[in-house]
Amino acid sequence: MSLRADLRLIAEWITPRTQVLDLGCGDGSLLAHLRDARQCAGYGVEIADAYVLECVKRGVNVVQANLDAGLRLFPDDKFDTVVLSQTLQAVHQVEAVLREMARVGRQGIVSFPNFGHWRHALSLLGGRMPVTKQIPYQWYDTPNIHLCTPKDFEILAAKLGLTITHRALLADGEAVGVLPSLRATLAVYRFETR
Repeated sequence: MSLRADLRLIAEWITPRTQVLDLGCGDGSLLAHLRDARQCAGYGVEIADAYVLECVKRGVNVVQANLDAGLRLFPDDKFDTVVLSQTLQAVHQVEAVLREMARVGRQGIVSFPNFGHWRHALSLLGGRMPVTKQIPYQWYDTPNIHLCTPKDFEILAAKLGLTITHRALLADGEAVGVLPSLRATLAVYRFETR
């Protein structure tokens, strides 16, 4: 099974034989990989009917729910790791979702498109909202409602008391070393919740 670049990195950051909650889990490919390759157990939370069906076909435990409604069905500290991959920008209640991640998990991992990428800035300077591989929608039909940069996320994490332990800024699946805030298309963060 082939994983997206951010999901491969996320999988590497997760300790084998631990409990994982994947929020906005899509088709369940990350959880299936973690189950098969790292002997992890856990649940996915997904709202889209088609993705829930794909999870079931993969044998992934999935709950159909809206993340903005909270994670009340999970007790405090239930999971070792809570993942939110390329979903942060689509939730309405960003702070509330991050607080819930901190409540139910000991650590969190978040990935999101970097709105600070130079192509986005150039598009805005040209008078148009950007449309790229990472943000592939027109402004009027996008599910992405909270676009941010790595620095924006770091400021929010500090405000919420989340301690960032790892950061990776990627372009085409590879780490970006020079001018990462302008050249990276995707940001991935791991944080401790206590």
